[in-house]
Amino acid sequence: MGRSLKKGPFIDTHLLEKVEVMNRGADKKVIKTWSRRSTIVPEMVGHTLAVHNGKKFIPVYITENMVGHKLGEFAPTRLFKGHTTKVSERAAAAAPGPGAPPAGGTAGGGTGGGGAKPAGAGGA
Repeated sequence: MGRSLKKGPFIDTHLLEKVEVMNRGADKKVIKTWSRRSTIVPEMVGHTLAVHNGKKFIPVYITENMVGHKLGEFAPTRLFKGHTTKVSERAAAAAPGPGAPPAGGTAGGGTGGGGAKPAGAGGA
């Protein structure tokens, strides 16, 4: 058994007091908190806490499955938009592979050297 388990869960006292007041009363308001480090305890189940993510408050409805986790786990601080590909990589992906025949090649497999020019491609 680790030392942190012997010490019990950490929860900021001001947040615990607000939750206890809400449990005594009948009204259910959203509780704003900056305390991302507080552990979710069974007294919080059924309440909605607005957890600050550094920019805004994220509403988190507390369920039984969340007990034992930290509030900050449910309000992500970073927005991941996905990896992007560079323009040259996209063009290379659209090009045929090394074993594919050339895109404008002749059917006979020649060098593609002669032949009529397409319309509108006249020389100056």
